[in-house]
Amino acid sequence: MTRRRARHTREPRPAPTVAVVVDGVRTEVPAAVSVAAALTVCGRTAFRESRPSGEPRGVFCGMGACHECAVTIDGVRGVRACITPVAAGMRVDTGRGASR
Repeated sequence: MTRRRARHTREPRPAPTVAVVVDGVRTEVPAAVSVAAALTVCGRTAFRESRPSGEPRGVFCGMGACHECAVTIDGVRGVRACITPVAAGMRVDTGRGASR
């Protein structure tokens, strides 16, 4: 007969978060993820609108090749959200406003 070790159950640790400002609204997002992942967690799937049609655009390739996820970060336009890590205090403007 073998002895079994008692398993201790631990409460899961909450994932660390950082505060960012998305379209003027302060939001807590997971740390150590891409800006695109953080925006998606916030319920944002469209990050910009195409020109001239105005169609919503978001993550397409997820590896920085297509520029569909381009946003403005800390005043710099055209930053690819899928390959940019989120950082505390970052200001992200999707160009779609807080309500979209």
